[in-house]
Amino acid sequence: MAKISSKKQNDLPAEKFAFPKERKEPLTDASHVRNASARFNQVEGVSSQEKAQAKKKIQSAAKKYGVKLNKKPD
Repeated sequence: MAKISSKKQNDLPAEKFAFPKERKEPLTDASHVRNASARFNQVEGVSSQEKAQAKKKIQSAAKKYGVKLNKKPD
């Protein structure tokens, strides 16, 4: 996975994250999309509505970056 420096991650707009309010799981490239999908259930402190929105964002980013998800985030 391409490493994002803390400064670069802090400078990313909120919409570049699966969980924008918490700034968790950046969706900046294919490897981060795969990581966000794999770690989807590990994110704590988010509502079911936030999870539903994040799921859509991950699926959209997967399509954008040509990532085939083995399973949908759940």
